[in-house]
Amino acid sequence: MDTTHRTTDQQKPAEQRRRELLEAADRVVLRDGPKASMNAIAAEAGITKPILYRHFGDKGGLYRALATRHTDALLAALRAALDAPSDRRRRVESTLDTYLASIEAMPQVYRFLMHPAEESHQSEQGFDVGRHSAPLLRRMGEELGQVIAERIDLGAGGEAQARIWGHGIVGMMHAAGDWWLGERPCSRAALVTALADLLWGRLSLADDRPDGPGF
Repeated sequence: MDTTHRTTDQQKPAEQRRRELLEAADRVVLRDGPKASMNAIAAEAGITKPILYRHFGDKGGLYRALATRHTDALLAALRAALDAPSDRRRRVESTLDTYLASIEAMPQVYRFLMHPAEESHQSEQGFDVGRHSAPLLRRMGEELGQVIAERIDLGAGGEAQARIWGHGIVGMMHAAGDWWLGERPCSRAALVTALADLLWGRLSLADDRPDGPGF
């Protein structure tokens, strides 16, 4: 008997069920934002909370699964913006706009991932968002640093410089975007232009890597 085929067939329902549970969690988060609870997510999925725990362990496990789901999608969109066939300044602006557009389109998801309601998480096994959200920003910083290193010739020590830029740009986007989403002091386009102006000095002077896709 082909045990590999059998194992795959056995895994499929669990993978599909997990995806369905994450989709139910997304619906609750879109509705309730930071106040989304395990009880509400279980009810949305038509299951009991113990079954939800069986799939994700605890709220931290569910949070990490949702964070991975949304971070993967965002990173793919950022890479597409960086690889668009246009000049470097336009790609910088497009990348900034892609990030800001994503948090603007789903503010409740963003707030759930970055600003959960303290009272709801304290009641659910002491969930600490800082412990979970910080790795998301670090992952984005590393990914962006890798993209920069692949595309720009920064000379000696270029890899370390690219990582610094990657984490710095992600930190800037996160801090500025968080402030902007809360206060809306200007249009998204105005914020993109201002942030691009801030970044542009050194980026405008660097050469593309001869062996890379360019930036």
